[in-house]
Amino acid sequence: MCLGIPGRVIELLAGYGDQLALVDVAGVRRKINIGLLDEGPLKAGSWVIIHMGFALERVDAAGAEQAMGGLKLMGSGPDEDASAPG
Repeated sequence: MCLGIPGRVIELLAGYGDQLALVDVAGVRRKINIGLLDEGPLKAGSWVIIHMGFALERVDAAGAEQAMGGLKLMGSGPDEDASAPG
């Protein structure tokens, strides 16, 4: 089992063999390799699970929220309110 984080595709990047996308991961934009996905082309707004810079699977918004919830339970996700006492 690997630990992945959800990200939302902002845009597909031209060149690079059509294997890179700009993805929003918890408010930070990152270039992610999408070459391992085999279910057809991605589009802006799609959600993916990312591990080590590679999109490993597609998920819907509910799946992305569930993945982030799991990360928060383990203390690895962004805090809802960073100023609240822990």
